[in-house]
Amino acid sequence: MNDLHIVQDGAVCIKEGIIAAVGETAEVMATVDAQAFTIIDASGKAVLPGFVDSHTHFIFGGYRAEEFAWRLQGMRYMDIMARGGGIASTVEATRQADLKTLVRNGRRRLDAMLSFGVTTVEGKSGYGLDRDTELRQLEAMAILQREHPVDIVATFLGAHAVPEEYRDRSDAYLEFIMTEVLPLVANRGLAEFCDIFCEDNVFSVDQSRRLLRRAKALGLKLTLHADEIVPLGGTELAVELGAVSADHLLHASDEGIRGMAETGVVAALLPLTAFGLKEPYARGRTMIDQGCAVALATDLNPGSCFSNSVPLLMALATLYMGLTPEEALTAITLNGAAAIDRAKHVGSLEPGKQGDVVILEYPSYRFIPYHMGVNTVEKVIKNGRLVFDQTQGGLMNAV
Repeated sequence: MNDLHIVQDGAVCIKEGIIAAVGETAEVMATVDAQAFTIIDASGKAVLPGFVDSHTHFIFGGYRAEEFAWRLQGMRYMDIMARGGGIASTVEATRQADLKTLVRNGRRRLDAMLSFGVTTVEGKSGYGLDRDTELRQLEAMAILQREHPVDIVATFLGAHAVPEEYRDRSDAYLEFIMTEVLPLVANRGLAEFCDIFCEDNVFSVDQSRRLLRRAKALGLKLTLHADEIVPLGGTELAVELGAVSADHLLHASDEGIRGMAETGVVAALLPLTAFGLKEPYARGRTMIDQGCAVALATDLNPGSCFSNSVPLLMALATLYMGLTPEEALTAITLNGAAAIDRAKHVGSLEPGKQGDVVILEYPSYRFIPYHMGVNTVEKVIKNGRLVFDQTQGGLMNAV
C-alpha cells in the first residue's frame, strides 16, 4: 500500500472514456494525435485516480442534528437507538419521503461527493425496514446511476435495525426480510451487495449468517457492518462466508484480522464515524502490517457521520490510525475499489480502466491530509469527461 507508482511530468490519455496510455508526457504524446484530443494542462498539480467511497448511506430522509447534541452530553450510540433515535428516527423520515424527494436529495449529495473527487460510490438502503421503502431507496439509486456521472454500487441493507413494529421479534423481522424483500431485490437487480448490522442488541452472528447465506444463494455479494460497537465476531463471520469486505471493525479481534489477511476480505475502515462517536479508532496500522487490504470510506449518513469530507477522512486515518499518506491514498482509490469488487475497472490510472481522474490544486497527494478537512480538488474527470472544475465554478453541464 506504500508503493505508489509516481510519474513526474506525466500524462494520461483517455479515449472513449477508457484510459489508453499513462506515462511520461513525451512518451504519451508521441503515440497520439494531440489535435484529436482535448488537452488539460495540469502542470504543477497532482493527478490521481478518482476516489472510491466504498461505504455510504447517502439515500435517506430527514436529519438528526439533535443527536449530535445528545452525544456531546455523553449519550452513547446504542443509548440513542434505545430511546427511539438513531436509525429509527431516519426510518420514520425516509418512509415519508417519496421517490422524487429521495432522488433530489441524493443528487445533491452526489454533487457534493463529486466535488471532493469521488467518482464511484457505494450506497446502502436500510432506512425503510419495510418492503416498499427499501425498494424505493434502491430505485432512487438506480435512477441516479442513469442520470449522474458518479457510478453507484447499490447494497441492500434491509437488516440495518429491527423496526418498531417488530420490537423484540428480530427473528420474525429477519424472516420477513429473507422471504418478502430480499428475493424482490435480487430478481429486480436492484442491488449488487447485501449487508447486515451484525451487532449486540441488533442482529447476532447466527442471524447474520442466515441472512447472508440466503443473499449469497440469490447471487448477491456480501459485506457486513462488523464489530463496530463491541467485539461480537462479525469479522470472523465475514471471513467464514467469503465476504468482499468487512466494515467498521473498531473492535475486530486478532483472529479476525489474521483471517481477513489470509482470505482477502477487504477491511473497510470508517474513521469519520469513530471521530463523530468519540470511539476508539480501528487498528488500521495493525491490519496493514498483518497483510490486510485496508480501504477507507466516509460512511456518510444522517446520524453518526454526516460528512463526505475525503480530506478529513485521510487526515484522521494518518493521524489516529497510523496510515501513511501513501497508504491512505491507496485505501481511498484502489483498495476502495476492491471493497466493492471494482478493482479491475477503477481505482488506479492504468490502460484499460475507466478514465476517472482527479486533479488537485496542489503538486502532491500529501496535501489532502495535510490541508485538514479542506477540499483540494480542482478538477474531476469521469469516463473521460470533465464534470467538475473549481476554476469554472464547480459542477459542469455533464451533471
